[in-house]
Amino acid sequence: MRILGIDPGLRNLGWGVIEGERGRFRHVANGVIHSPAGELAPRLLYLHQQLTEVFTRFQPDTAAVEQTFVNKDAVATLKLGQARAIALLVPAQFGLEVGEYAPNKVKKTVVGVGHADKNQIQHMVKIQLPTAVLNGPDAADALAIAICHGHYFGAQQLKVRA
Repeated sequence: MRILGIDPGLRNLGWGVIEGERGRFRHVANGVIHSPAGELAPRLLYLHQQLTEVFTRFQPDTAAVEQTFVNKDAVATLKLGQARAIALLVPAQFGLEVGEYAPNKVKKTVVGVGHADKNQIQHMVKIQLPTAVLNGPDAADALAIAICHGHYFGAQQLKVRA
């Protein structure tokens, strides 16, 4: 099963593709889409176009997106929500179900601690995907989301078949 994880962000949208079978994962690719500065609508369009290219190139079987947490800056939270909408829209356009995971669930699944920092996530992603050359913390987060989805989605698929 090919899984695409997405760490949504308006400025930097991380993505990571893994292949999983029976709880074992293999790195395929990862990257970060950097939207240009400027007006919101063209930035969202750019994210949509670039993420569509990722889906077209890697043809995932399923996708997962990190849920948004609310922070003190309401405007920043709203913009993040709009970028997250793109992260949900593109997989839906490809007919895929999208798993959504809270940041603490991703961290607990990958690191073993729900409040892990970015360095710990990168370290554990590298251990679990030793051939991966990480394209930054956002890409590492996206791979962690894909790993988390691989564990939970795979278990869910087994229940459906039983």
